[in-house]
Amino acid sequence: MDTITQLVTIAAVVLGGLTTYLTNSLMERSRRKDGLRLRWDEKKLDAYADYVGRVRTSIHIAVLLYELREEIRMMPRTEHELAMELTEASGAQAMAFERVMLLAEDEVIEAAHAIQEDLAAIGWQARGVVEGTLAGWRTLHTDAFKAINRFHEAARADLGVQGRFEGERHTARGLLLPGARNADGATDRD
Repeated sequence: MDTITQLVTIAAVVLGGLTTYLTNSLMERSRRKDGLRLRWDEKKLDAYADYVGRVRTSIHIAVLLYELREEIRMMPRTEHELAMELTEASGAQAMAFERVMLLAEDEVIEAAHAIQEDLAAIGWQARGVVEGTLAGWRTLHTDAFKAINRFHEAARADLGVQGRFEGERHTARGLLLPGARNADGATDRD
């Protein structure tokens, strides 16, 4: 073998080795990046689900408190007990909101802020800080559930979930609120 053939062979081996090394490095980098993205997506999903769960818990307790205060429902717990439970649930929900703030994209954060505003209004009326009618109470909840649906849509987009989420259809499915009472005490849901 002459020198040129040996140099071409050595160059081919070196080029093949470099190509293999670069390909493996890029694949490993891509694999690590995908693994990191997957871990963050899992964290986001957990944070989003926890937040919505805590929001719904706060709303549920606010409804119980409001119904007790307005004498729509009687229950074994006192107004004070429910107010304390709402305070605890609101604190846990606020911590979940902070976790969303750390992980989410702008659209999700904006949707979460809208939920926070609606929850504050619900909490104020449930506690009696702000007076309002049952119709106004229903409007607060409708707004809150619309905000939750916007949050769902933004979170789904952030997580890359395929498919459509029809927020208006879900909002219209009815709230778990008491019916409006007429003069003889019957509600529009009786």
